[in-house]
Amino acid sequence: MDAVIGIVLVVLVVFAVVTLVKSIRIVPQQRMDVVERLGRYRVTLNPGLNLLIPFVDAVRSKVDMREQVVSFPPQPVITSDNLVVSIDTVLYFRVVDPMRATYEI
Repeated sequence: MDAVIGIVLVVLVVFAVVTLVKSIRIVPQQRMDVVERLGRYRVTLNPGLNLLIPFVDAVRSKVDMREQVVSFPPQPVITSDNLVVSIDTVLYFRVVDPMRATYEI
């Protein structure tokens, strides 16, 4: 009988620790997390310490708010006077709204 009570106690302690770990979310600087509650958008977490409802809230995406750089390989282009010019392209972008970046793209 004591073994059954010990096992139940261990299971309850493990469940409490898992619940506590899942309820605390630390978001680093320059990142925002999009949270869904039961599959529907709920809130965007700002950097810092945040609390979630475990097993109900889930982080859908982690959006980097820093400026991103995308480089494309050189492309040969023929100009109007029939010269071949190689064009290098670099794209700079920054996410402004994490919710829209997650759901509307």
